[in-house]
Amino acid sequence: MIKKYFILVFLFPLCGLGGLFAQEKDKTLPKANDEYADKKFVDAEANYRISHSKFPKKAEASYNLGNAIYKQNQNSEAKFEYEKAIKNAKSRDQKHKAFHNLGNVFMKEKNYSEAVEAYKNALRNNPSDEETRYNYALAKKKLKENPPKDDKKKDKNKKDDKKKDDKNKDKKTIRKTERRTKIKRTIKENQRTRTAKTTRNLEIKGSQNQKLEEFLNND
Repeated sequence: MIKKYFILVFLFPLCGLGGLFAQEKDKTLPKANDEYADKKFVDAEANYRISHSKFPKKAEASYNLGNAIYKQNQNSEAKFEYEKAIKNAKSRDQKHKAFHNLGNVFMKEKNYSEAVEAYKNALRNNPSDEETRYNYALAKKKLKENPPKDDKKKDKNKKDDKKKDDKNKDKKTIRKTERRTKIKRTIKENQRTRTAKTTRNLEIKGSQNQKLEEFLNND
């Protein structure tokens, strides 16, 4: 029996240029990491988004956010965050992990050709990683067993694919509603703590909540 592909879900601490200083200032990240470790992925996502709003160019923010979303089976959103992490990565290790998890998303989508490319790029940044090597070999095997369909076959299967999408649509809608509800709860909790903060902290919290509200409005 084929062994399931390996999934890297290691969290990046907030590091890089000025890392220690940034880590001291970003008190939301440790909380989000704890929530992630406790498998509270929706809560972790909400706080990673706050962290991301403060450090939008940090690969760590996008990567950790991508992991939290990935754990909720939101493949498209996770893929978007991993791609941002790759773009902002400052080290080969960061690129390796982000490419590896991007490959995992493609594997879940059964897009084996893209998975092969993602794992190949991960190995370019860390050729000795055995888990990535295994996933790369598995993706190539799956691609060989399931070659890309030609246009005629795609048209023929469109109706079947649409039926499958419709069945999954309700489940995805429910999951999104739950995420939105918990994110709104996080906003309210932030608002309740404002009165104990200084004027500067009030402005920062307001900016953070605005970012979350913009996400909810655009979702």
